[in-house]
Amino acid sequence: MEIPAPIHELDAVMDDGAVIRIRQLGNPAGPRLALSHGNGLAIDGYLPFWAPLRERYELILFDFRNHGGNPLHRFANHNWPNFVRDLELIHRHVEAELGPKPIAGVFHSLSAVAATMHADQYGARFNPLALFDPPFYPRDGHPLRDRHGAGEDGIAERAARRTESFADPGDLARQFRKYFPQWVPGAHELMARATLRYDAAAGRWTLACPREFEAHVFRSNRETTAGWTALGRLPAAVKLICADPKFGDGPALIGQALAAEAPVAYEFIPDTTHFLQIEKPAECIRALESFLAARGFID
Repeated sequence: MEIPAPIHELDAVMDDGAVIRIRQLGNPAGPRLALSHGNGLAIDGYLPFWAPLRERYELILFDFRNHGGNPLHRFANHNWPNFVRDLELIHRHVEAELGPKPIAGVFHSLSAVAATMHADQYGARFNPLALFDPPFYPRDGHPLRDRHGAGEDGIAERAARRTESFADPGDLARQFRKYFPQWVPGAHELMARATLRYDAAAGRWTLACPREFEAHVFRSNRETTAGWTALGRLPAAVKLICADPKFGDGPALIGQALAAEAPVAYEFIPDTTHFLQIEKPAECIRALESFLAARGFID
């Protein structure tokens, strides 16, 4: 599976100098979708999910700062407030470069949480919002709060110990196949290439998002309680599309709990984990398009 060449590409400079590369693919005459990824990942690794959307939709793809194809920026600025502010600037750059147009947000994990906090602070720039398995930190008093906090701390510890460099992307792909056997064929190689960058001086492939950056986001997840409490008052229409809660995974249980509290649409994809878009892309597309149709975004 090869990543298709973009129709248009721009490097958007954030307020602090961080650069985020934005790509336009698909059908420029179609409805516009913005897509991004989870912590430590990159949107090119989600190709099995977004490739089938290209015929019908104009796709705006971007990695969050310090991820994927973006240049590495300062660790001190790798935080939730900047993720939220970046979304506002990305939206402005897209409209300035490609023209104003309604744009739906299709976001997973980290990007889904940031998009929720962005909508609460800045308004319905991305509307409707399809949020795939967002791992919000539960509100005070919720029974999932302590469990989720312990889970995030454990994930942060594992992220901090990740192998930093590889002789070849295939080495990382083999790790992905070991830990994520449900991904569709070819996805492990895609995600490995998308999340590594070649260090010519060392002659090795290194993590595009350094392990300390990834671990910091997991450790600072407590800052995302604002997203949990904001979900029911957002000016944008929202659907939670989540992993199967029967596996007891943190984000899947959070999605189920949120749906019981907030007036948002909710659906889980059976027999999937947190990486549902890479495990069952066709089912995730169906869940997405049923939501877009219900909100009048598509016919």
